[in-house]
Amino acid sequence: MSRERMDQKAIDARSVTMATGLVLLVTASAFVTSWLIGLGVQRVAGDKMAPWILGRSAGVTSYLLLVALVLLGLVLSHPARARIAWPSSATRIRAHISLSVFVLVFTVLHIVVLATDKYANVGWWGAFLPMGSQYRPLPVTLGVIGFYAGMAAGLTAALAGRIARRVWWPVHKVAIVSLILVWLHGVLAGIDTPALLAMYVGTGALVVGVAFSRYTAVSHRDQAEDLADVRATELSGRRADTAPRAVVYSDDILGSDSRRSS
Repeated sequence: MSRERMDQKAIDARSVTMATGLVLLVTASAFVTSWLIGLGVQRVAGDKMAPWILGRSAGVTSYLLLVALVLLGLVLSHPARARIAWPSSATRIRAHISLSVFVLVFTVLHIVVLATDKYANVGWWGAFLPMGSQYRPLPVTLGVIGFYAGMAAGLTAALAGRIARRVWWPVHKVAIVSLILVWLHGVLAGIDTPALLAMYVGTGALVVGVAFSRYTAVSHRDQAEDLADVRATELSGRRADTAPRAVVYSDDILGSDSRRSS
């Protein structure tokens, strides 16, 4: 058997293994999600606070998914991303896209439930217009603006490949602004237990740490630009050193010529 056929069989076996693992993972996650939803519905059934509980649960879920989305985005743009062998870049990008869809779904659920819940006292105006909510208008407004910022980041990402990078990439970076606003929205409007406070503090610190690593890391482009700056400085320094010598030399020549002529 040739080496090429052996390599092809190994690749096929690896692909089958990964596909089987993915199916099992999706099945297990679907089972756990269904069990949690059923448990939640069973506990709030008949409770007049059920819409409020559901809306807040959807909000916390969308926040955690947004944290995962931003963290993955920072990893995808990190200068050291090439050192990560698994999962592949294509898999990471697909996961990034999938997370954005789940963030949108749970955010819409959060908005719709609280906008239609009379106890929440948010209403449709408060759900979409700044300072339109009767319940804690400032924190709710932060959430509204964060939602619009997240939508802008998502729409520009959807246009990637259709428009120039210099157009969509700067707008896409407002995703971090969206997370900051949503974090403030959650802290100011939704903390009523120590567990929630610990969650917001912990996730916020994690994002800050990864973002610091991302934006302080030196990329190959940065190294090339630094090298170009050094080379330019050296060349300008050499020109500055050689220019006076040429002037002095010419002055000496002119002086000697004038002396000769005299």
